[in-house]
Amino acid sequence: MMLEVKNVSVAYGRIEIVKDVSFSVAPGDWLMLVGPNGAGKSTLLNAIARLAPSTGQITLDRRPIEDLKPAERATKMGLLRQDNPVGYHFSIEEIAELGLYAKRAGWLSTKQRDDDKVEQALRMVGLWEMRRQSALTLSGGELQRAFLAQLFVQDPPLLLLDEPTSHLDFNYQIQTLELLDRWRQEEGRAIVSVMHDLSLARKFGSHALLLNKGVAHGFGPLEEILDDQHLNDVYGLDVRRFMKTLLEQWQ
Repeated sequence: MMLEVKNVSVAYGRIEIVKDVSFSVAPGDWLMLVGPNGAGKSTLLNAIARLAPSTGQITLDRRPIEDLKPAERATKMGLLRQDNPVGYHFSIEEIAELGLYAKRAGWLSTKQRDDDKVEQALRMVGLWEMRRQSALTLSGGELQRAFLAQLFVQDPPLLLLDEPTSHLDFNYQIQTLELLDRWRQEEGRAIVSVMHDLSLARKFGSHALLLNKGVAHGFGPLEEILDDQHLNDVYGLDVRRFMKTLLEQWQ
């Protein structure tokens, strides 16, 4: 397994946000973390990224994650936050270039290769022509794509994505998820992402972890977890009927 999470809990003071959650991720997987607001999805993702205190065991390539130095973790996994506030005059290109630092010390690194990697990543997210533009002038969606380009430059085998389509319009939502899906299908890669949109989760995910109030209500192949019984229990309504009602507005 690439990532294993065993009996992980996260608490702030006496408030337990994530409670005894276990799951695993293998190469090729796209695990969707789904559930209502306040389910603990982002907190769990932050625990994996070492940004939230946790108990239990998290291993990456069979090694306890706390044993990995930050630079080594950055070669193995990368995190895209839901919000990426910036207060500096970095250009889009400079934001993408920050993804190089995890691997720049390697003996294979050359400026030409690095430049090519940055250009490729910015073209992938549709920002190459805007590369000189200041981050302070960007919309939320443009900034999200800039930080996604940074992840592609970093190119770790595991991506942790917190609502990767937040701030994106419909066109870029689909383009981004299709791009991530193609990236995932290369050998040795996997994705764990928080996703509120159940339709997009069902379309692109291979596996799902369904959370509610910090508790796991199911983990496994997506079609087994995002079924009527699991979803109705967690969301407290007939989810399939609600989705069909929404679809009727377009018929």
